[in-house]
Amino acid sequence: MIRAMTYDAVRLLPRSILFGDPEYAGPCISPDGTLLAYLAPHEGVLNVWIGPRDKPDAARPVTQDRLRGIRAYGFCHDDSTLFYLKDEEGDENWRLYLLDLGSGEERCVTPYEGVQTQLLAHNTWHPTRMLLGLNRDRRHLHDLFELDLVSGDLVKVCENPGFFGWLIDTDLRVRGGVSYSDDGGKVLHLGSSEDGFQPWKHVPQVDAGASGFRGFSRDGSSLYFTSSVGANTSRLFVRDMATGTETELAGDPSYDVRGIVFDPHTQHVQAVSFEKERLEWRYLDAAFEREAGLLREALDSAGAPDGELDIQRNERSGRLWNVTVSPSDGPLHLYVYEQEERRLRLLFHHAPALADAPLAAMEPFDFLARDGLRVHGYITCPRSVPRTALPAVVNVHGGPEARNSWGFGSEAQWLANRGYVCVQVNYRGSSGYGKSFVNAGDKRWGREMQTDLLDAVDHLAALGTIDAGRVGIMGASYGGYAALAGAAFTPEAFRCAVALCGPSNLLTLLKSTPAYWKPALAYQRARVGDPDTERERLWDQSPLSRVDDIAIPVLIAHGANDPRVRVSEAEQIVKALQRNGLAHEYLLFEDEGHGLVRPANRMRYYTAVERFLATHLGGRAEN
Repeated sequence: MIRAMTYDAVRLLPRSILFGDPEYAGPCISPDGTLLAYLAPHEGVLNVWIGPRDKPDAARPVTQDRLRGIRAYGFCHDDSTLFYLKDEEGDENWRLYLLDLGSGEERCVTPYEGVQTQLLAHNTWHPTRMLLGLNRDRRHLHDLFELDLVSGDLVKVCENPGFFGWLIDTDLRVRGGVSYSDDGGKVLHLGSSEDGFQPWKHVPQVDAGASGFRGFSRDGSSLYFTSSVGANTSRLFVRDMATGTETELAGDPSYDVRGIVFDPHTQHVQAVSFEKERLEWRYLDAAFEREAGLLREALDSAGAPDGELDIQRNERSGRLWNVTVSPSDGPLHLYVYEQEERRLRLLFHHAPALADAPLAAMEPFDFLARDGLRVHGYITCPRSVPRTALPAVVNVHGGPEARNSWGFGSEAQWLANRGYVCVQVNYRGSSGYGKSFVNAGDKRWGREMQTDLLDAVDHLAALGTIDAGRVGIMGASYGGYAALAGAAFTPEAFRCAVALCGPSNLLTLLKSTPAYWKPALAYQRARVGDPDTERERLWDQSPLSRVDDIAIPVLIAHGANDPRVRVSEAEQIVKALQRNGLAHEYLLFEDEGHGLVRPANRMRYYTAVERFLATHLGGRAEN
């Protein structure tokens, strides 16, 4: 058991603070600079609040959602309209709503049953027009529609020829699209709906993950794209649309391009980021580099924490910046920066109750996997206890083509506060480390992708940090699969497993993807496998195939309306566990999809998981 007398010196953080809705999130300055909007709970549900920019305390809620809350919103550039997106109980069939800020009148402009809305383009140069993708006419393809914000008219402007994505310039003209070849490679097309689209660049499957379109300059003469063709990592290029000349602008030998900052007026690139252990910025515009340096000086003078920096410039003059600082051991700090005046004002913390909380620092680590591959990750350790033989939870990220990043994380803080080392591994198949690393995960679910997790445990146990006999595994989506795989394939390595919306059968998973994923199906099958031609291997890699070998307690949770990983993935393995009389718990959330959005459901889930981990690993639990 944990050394209770020592550890009790650290205050137990309530789950309601860590997993409830943020008190403040997503601040946004209106295009005319007069208003500040943000997300905050209203009668227990996340809604949009708006007030004068210089008086955020005077804000009031302008939306009245009473169900799942609003998470995606923004100001329209006509200075009189707010937009937001909502789905129904997690089905991801997003509908677009418009709110007149003067009258308060609200309307749904895409009220179609079973149809997903994609907001593709809207900007200050065409303030009353918006381009949307809708799979209204064909469920597997999003056609292009133009919405007139004044009249409300919605008109189809381009029928989708088979694209998974579009190339649209700042004048809202379709300039091309993105499709996938039969082998999972990517094809970038140029052209127009009037003259047709022609293939411009064929990207092999091994390069498809980190290669793609990034934007046009304001005058449409330059196209920005990333590509790893001819190198291990993706680099940023610019194409001269008149001559076809392509020039490399930025790259790193070990890490892919991550973020790109565009000049709000010219839409030329000003900076590029690479996510290493921490985020690293490379500046292509000397003036912006100076301004970013002055911002950092202002943050230091204001006592801002050491954290990752995010800058958003929605206000059309470009002089008012939304700035977010994310430390790993503190809440997000949200600021407004008046660039010309060099004036910085703290708006709020996303969770003020965490401002003086005993949070733990996130620390990078790396190790050599059993086949010699270098793998990176992060650990978050409990405070005020010796780092010797501590219980641990391997917290596996989803995707799998994603990665853990340094910064504030509610689950990492919760696990550390309860007495566990939170182990987050960027196993092979994770993105950001170059194509060799991500491609090393192709069709290796439950194999090397899984043994990377085991090797991380062995590495930390050899250092003496964790007790290899007290390790649990948990995760959501692919992380849920990894938890089930840990229980089925290597039950001797873990004391318990927690799987949220995790696939249990790769054959049924790949046969039940949403219709609108069809244009990218070849890419998915190149990464995971083809259920028509690789049935035996995929079944062998499915936790359900080894359910009889599960010998540890398992907690399974799933949303009934999950469109990505169907609830049948949970039901299959729960029935098998019941049939075999194996220890398990099952939580079904009737009003959720892929993940848990409603605060009450998150409280139910984390309460159950906390009790489950305390029972099997010996950590602390809130009553």
